Amino acid sequence: MITFTLCLLALIAGYFIYGRFVERIFGPDDRKTPALTKTDGVDYIPLPTWKIFMIQFLNIAGLGPIFGAIMGAKFGTASYLWIVLGSIFAGAVHDYLSGMLSLRHGGESLPEIIGRYLGVTTKQVMRVFTVILMVLVGAVFVAGPAGLLASLTPEVLDTTFWIVVVFLYYILATMLPIDKIIGKIYPIFAVALLFMAVGLLVMLYVLHPALPELWDGVHNTHPDAATLPIFPIMFVSIACGAISGFHATQSPLMARCMTSERHGRPVFYGAMITEGIVALIWAAAATWFFGENGMGESNAAVIVDAITKDWLGTVGGVLAVLGVIAAPITSGDTAFRSARLIVADFLGLEQKSIRRRLYICVPMFLAAIGLLLYSLKDADGFDRIWRYFAWSNQTLSVFTLWAVTVYLVRERKGGIFYVTYIPAMFMTAVCTTYICVAPEGFGISPSASLYIALAALVVAGTWFAVWHAKWKRTQPLLKQ
Repeated sequence: MITFTLCLLALIAGYFIYGRFVERIFGPDDRKTPALTKTDGVDYIPLPTWKIFMIQFLNIAGLGPIFGAIMGAKFGTASYLWIVLGSIFAGAVHDYLSGMLSLRHGGESLPEIIGRYLGVTTKQVMRVFTVILMVLVGAVFVAGPAGLLASLTPEVLDTTFWIVVVFLYYILATMLPIDKIIGKIYPIFAVALLFMAVGLLVMLYVLHPALPELWDGVHNTHPDAATLPIFPIMFVSIACGAISGFHATQSPLMARCMTSERHGRPVFYGAMITEGIVALIWAAAATWFFGENGMGESNAAVIVDAITKDWLGTVGGVLAVLGVIAAPITSGDTAFRSARLIVADFLGLEQKSIRRRLYICVPMFLAAIGLLLYSLKDADGFDRIWRYFAWSNQTLSVFTLWAVTVYLVRERKGGIFYVTYIPAMFMTAVCTTYICVAPEGFGISPSASLYIALAALVVAGTWFAVWHAKWKRTQPLLKQ
């Protein structure tokens, strides 16, 4: 429990110390925000800061900090370290700077921000890539909650029934103004998710289970350690609990509702640190579960149900599971909403008209339903889609980190572009190695994959160094 406690305190300290440092780098001011200058009653709507924080937290939470942390716990103490270091120095920085750039550029969607700093070609690629990722999110975040709901309701209300219900909800939440459904019920769901986390945290200290300590070593404890090395598998598995490209697609939704740039640190950096705390708690709880039951169970939904009922009782367990259900569902619907806005920005379609919103939404929903039907038909379909989502998610974070690194250089932010350059290089290595090693990728041996990742780092580092040198010689200072 000592390592767990130190990690928990480190996350909290990271928000106040490193979060303030990153905030000073960006330099928020008192200029009017898009919510005030572009109010449209649909997506640009001023909301209270506490509500924006709750929505942002629920948007980015999803299954990642829970299911990902549970699977990451199989790797041992290394999972605790990645959750803490990843959240403070990579994930929260990634979320804050991408959100603030959207806020400063009129609520731009992520592909537009990336294109602004990495070029038109990259922007076009990211438009397609991001929309595909959003559809994947919508598909993978249905099956888990539907299965849990089916287990809590009468037998006649099976998984298929709940999938239909969730998709109907998706349609409403994606189409309606953000303050009609999202602004009203998300804070309630966020409270349920936080209740679950706090309840588990209290029980961790009440039960005081034997958790791995840092001085015991960070060796790989996964039962399939031979085929699943910590690097890169763990860094992709935990995903949202440390860093996630999906978060940067959600930040513009809240950037369009904020009334001051000075609210950015609690909303963007703070929501990621809160998610890191949730992931850390679930990693610790899963460690206890695996210690009691062995690591044979791989269904995260079963583990969630068992832990919450055992530790929080029937009522507390149901409330906690409802929080787990709400998180992925709400991430799914905001994924579709984000995709709608990305396509609308690309095509220049105004979104006040429901008819124009339908033009964009119908094809996306049909694609997501097709992916879901495939995952249900094939025994390994869902796992395969989830792994593609996980890799795509982390790859998007790579492009986002490189974009904000270029921004820091262009804005002459005191030469401290390393705050995003180092995470960008690290995540470049993670994603390159993963797609080389993974069976759904190229299936190359781990040793050969590391050499390929090293080559990718050399290319990325050289590209950046050449661009940086050229920019210093030829480019004027960009105006904000």
